[in-house]
Amino acid sequence: MKSLAELKAIRERMQGQLGMREEGEDQTRVVVGMATCGIAAGARPVLNKFVELVQERGIKNTVVTQTGCIGICRFEPIVEIYEPGKPKVTYVHMTPEKAEEVVTRHLQGGQVVKDYVIPAMISVPQ
Repeated sequence: MKSLAELKAIRERMQGQLGMREEGEDQTRVVVGMATCGIAAGARPVLNKFVELVQERGIKNTVVTQTGCIGICRFEPIVEIYEPGKPKVTYVHMTPEKAEEVVTRHLQGGQVVKDYVIPAMISVPQ
């Protein structure tokens, strides 16, 4: 940091990211599994990518959060998306690149990216 203005810009950017973590009843929730197994499998860059893209693209009524163990460690990194009035969608073996596709196709386009879910285990809306 070289100036007070640069420090203020960093503060504003971080406050915007923190604001995305405040939950409401009618919001879509993107939940990234961040237990030891998830972190070891690469969940942190996935979480960061979701936060970055939701903020960058100005996606409204969407909160990005983290949780502990989701319970199916062999499929980590795992991301669950909860949309009001719809079944939960669980994405598995996520990467930052897959996160970008999920943001574009699911969060913005309303279409579940079926290639990244386990159909036998997860209820996927048609």
